[in-house]
Amino acid sequence: AVSEQASAFSLLALGSVEAIEGTVRIAASEVVAAYVLPEMTARLGAEEPCIEVEIVASNQVENLLRRDADIAIRMVKPAQNELVARKVTDIPLRACAAKSYLDRRGRPLKPGDLVGHELIGFDRSDEIIRGFAQFGVPLTRNAFRFRTDNQIVLWEAVRAGNGIGFGQEPLADRDPLVETLLPGLALPTLPVWLAMHRDVRTSVRIRRVADFLYEELKRYSAGAASGANSAR
Repeated sequence: AVSEQASAFSLLALGSVEAIEGTVRIAASEVVAAYVLPEMTARLGAEEPCIEVEIVASNQVENLLRRDADIAIRMVKPAQNELVARKVTDIPLRACAAKSYLDRRGRPLKPGDLVGHELIGFDRSDEIIRGFAQFGVPLTRNAFRFRTDNQIVLWEAVRAGNGIGFGQEPLADRDPLVETLLPGLALPTLPVWLAMHRDVRTSVRIRRVADFLYEELKRYSAGAASGANSAR
């Protein structure tokens, strides 16, 4: 109980900080933390040089109630009443592969053609297998020549030419090594939410970073130009 009260007091105290300076801790998935946030935080640093950024790269939902992070970028809407969540956008997913692999093995024209290709998928999760089943394409775990549950390793395996995998459309579109496939394939989208504790909404620096990330993530999802070249 004492710990809970101390945490609550700390959160309320943040609201009295008016200067746009200090540290903001951001939690995000491995892919977003590694491939999306660094460019955004570089632009943030140019605009707000007194704000320091800490990134927590984790696919686990961070406990914002205990200040594991000030802001969380999540692909599910947080359910806790103490948190404020703002829907940012929906990021499309696409089948994709390295151009070097496709030049060697050919390009699939329909979903059924994927069966004849080397596939990249999860190790323990059956999420992709269940997705293929919805398209009437039965697969087993052994259909994936390269398997990993680490999303960074999975994406690098795609880029290196290990086979056909799945990734965020804007991430694939901006990578010169990667080509998207089967545009008519109905894949789910990744909903993107920004979440923070209700009591830190009055912190100028956290609010500033949250608003900045909101605009940057919308631009990223749309595949638009960098923040440096577009109006805010």
